[in-house]
Amino acid sequence: MQYEPIKISLGNVFNKNPYLRILFYKLLDLLLLRAWHIKKELRKIRKNHGNNLNILDAGSGFGQYTYFMSTLSNNWKITGVDVKQEQMDDCNNFFKKIGRSEKIQFNTADLTQYVKPDEYNLILSVDVMEHIKDDLVVFRNFYSSLKTGGILLISTPSDQGGSDVHDDKDKSFIAEHVRDGYNISDIEEKLKLAGFSRVEARYTYGIPGKISWKLSMKYPISMLNLSKFFFILLPFYYLVTILFCMVLNFLDITFSYKTGTGLLVKAWK
Repeated sequence: MQYEPIKISLGNVFNKNPYLRILFYKLLDLLLLRAWHIKKELRKIRKNHGNNLNILDAGSGFGQYTYFMSTLSNNWKITGVDVKQEQMDDCNNFFKKIGRSEKIQFNTADLTQYVKPDEYNLILSVDVMEHIKDDLVVFRNFYSSLKTGGILLISTPSDQGGSDVHDDKDKSFIAEHVRDGYNISDIEEKLKLAGFSRVEARYTYGIPGKISWKLSMKYPISMLNLSKFFFILLPFYYLVTILFCMVLNFLDITFSYKTGTGLLVKAWK
């Protein structure tokens, strides 16, 4: 399943002007369960660590989470990096248009090579590590780039059905993934090998989250991969499903689960 072309197509539609792009961000925040978990953790960080943070959005994509962080504090300095030059240029242009470019910038960079020693208070990595084969190298770069006491926050699929892989015969729902998901002990061990003194990992996408993901992501993307005709039907589909998905997302961030198809990981330097 090709997820990236669909995401780009949708992004192009909503990138006609800044207001449509902000609407796109807000729709994604409602639909994507990972956004609910990440936003909850970022609000905790703002409460506990204040308004003067230097942040790296590692694998920032089209800037969804950078935009959300910019709404939490005008004083947060945020750097977004990704491997796609065109995407980073587009993000710089967007944040300039909405008047937030003074403390926000985007740069083209490969995370396996990107190191800024003792630079950041927080590094955010959302659905990135499953795309990178040399993950331990990246974790070491993250550790080096954090200030003492800094936090790394990661969202990634787990090996308990992440990427919709449940046995050896299944293929990843997202063709761009180099791994189907992390074992919770494996990612904890790798982060400790990279130098992190304290690591906490927990499952996300429990039973409610799995249902929400299928309704909000798997089924629509599967239809769009079959035919672009489904772009016309997409708004009507979400009108029917969005409230149910929001209830399921709320349940998933409220309760803890012994297993799940996602992982939320925090590590401290």
